Amino acid sequence: MFRVRLISKGSGGVAASFCCRLVDPSPPRDSPEENIRSSMFYENRSLDVLLIRWSDLASPRCRKLKDDCIFVQCALTVLEAKDAAAASDAVASVPSSDLHQQLGELLRSQKGADVTFIIAGESVAAHRSVLAARSPVFMAQLFGDMKEKASTCVEINDMEVEVFRTLLYFVYTDTVPELDQKGEQATLMAQHLLEAADRYGLERLKRICVEKVCTGISVGTVATTLALAEQHGCSELKSRCMKFIVATPENLHAVAATGGYKHLEASCPSVLTELLKLMAKGNK
Repeated sequence: MFRVRLISKGSGGVAASFCCRLVDPSPPRDSPEENIRSSMFYENRSLDVLLIRWSDLASPRCRKLKDDCIFVQCALTVLEAKDAAAASDAVASVPSSDLHQQLGELLRSQKGADVTFIIAGESVAAHRSVLAARSPVFMAQLFGDMKEKASTCVEINDMEVEVFRTLLYFVYTDTVPELDQKGEQATLMAQHLLEAADRYGLERLKRICVEKVCTGISVGTVATTLALAEQHGCSELKSRCMKFIVATPENLHAVAATGGYKHLEASCPSVLTELLKLMAKGNK
């Protein structure tokens, strides 16, 4: 492996064509050369070239190693400005991926949908293969030994229909537009979605929700967020919530007066012990 870098002090648009090959140092040389590598690279960019693996080079059948040396023949051609521009345009003309848009349209149109979820009395259609490819839980439910495998209709409890729709949209498109918004509604959606993501093994979505919830920590939300973090194994989120609560006596008293704190007491009493220890540590 070796690296070539094109450096230019011009105004940009410089490109070069690089071609190299290993040369057999022993005659005859009329046999076709192998290990030819040819690539295009651009101004201020590096090009890594792998001609041959060391294991192949050290093989007794390889004649390209002589006296522990190899011979490399290189050809470097710097292109004129118009040719460089044409090469750059050729690369730039490759469209960006629109797979997420196509799968989003598939979800919207429901064409070929082969499973229906019932949430709070509403029906949501989806595609088994897409769900299974993205979620290990859906894989187990729809293609494993669970009862849902033989059913075209699956009932989901303890989840709002809009949360499930948002979850499905992420499964198909890897995006969550609802969390791009600001305010308590977006934070509340992130909390519900975090729980759903953990339920279906969607780790990336879970991480996205954690980051969103972290930005929305307040006196009114921190207690419920702390309970959520404890129940779903979000250690970083839990740490942030606890530090917010004990940051000042005013924060602690204000949080203790919220309904969320009462929920925290009932659902995660061990967390209160951790809070007391953290407070005692801070007062030392």
